[in-house]
Amino acid sequence: MVLLILGVALWWGAHLFKRLAPAQRAALGDKGKGPVALALLAAILLMIFGYRMAEGAFFWGRHPATVGINNLLMIAALYLTSPGPKKGALLYKMRHPMLTGFLLWAVAHLLVNGDVPSFVLFGGLGLWAIVEMVVINRAEPEWTPPQKGSIGKDAMFLAISVVLLFVIGFIHTWLGYPTFG
Repeated sequence: MVLLILGVALWWGAHLFKRLAPAQRAALGDKGKGPVALALLAAILLMIFGYRMAEGAFFWGRHPATVGINNLLMIAALYLTSPGPKKGALLYKMRHPMLTGFLLWAVAHLLVNGDVPSFVLFGGLGLWAIVEMVVINRAEPEWTPPQKGSIGKDAMFLAISVVLLFVIGFIHTWLGYPTFG
């Protein structure tokens, strides 16, 4: 469980570094991008290995209804993390589509994974997405939405999101985490 907690903490720290210590991050300039990227890679590896090794109390598991809701939320999460909201016509005024998609991803995974390691991983990352939105809004209160795109772009990115769900589902199933039915 320690690796998992370290991974989630490192994810938080690497992402919030720019917002919580702007002078220190600015002093690093472009040279700071490399260490932040390495910290994020290390965080992902710690979370993967930590989650696979972690044990904890089990409260609920997969149920046909929650699997269906999970998959619908995942389509929405994939769409929100795509360029669709910024290039389409439906959600172009949404300030944080990627972070909202990340939060939906976390909630979707908590619906079908009711154990302590999942609470740490998905709960911790979902909470990070909320905190990140609040911190960005406070640091940069003024925001102008992009220009309105087309419904065609929305439809294209939604179709890509559905295809991605099946690809990700196949990979999850191959790794031993079945996602459908």
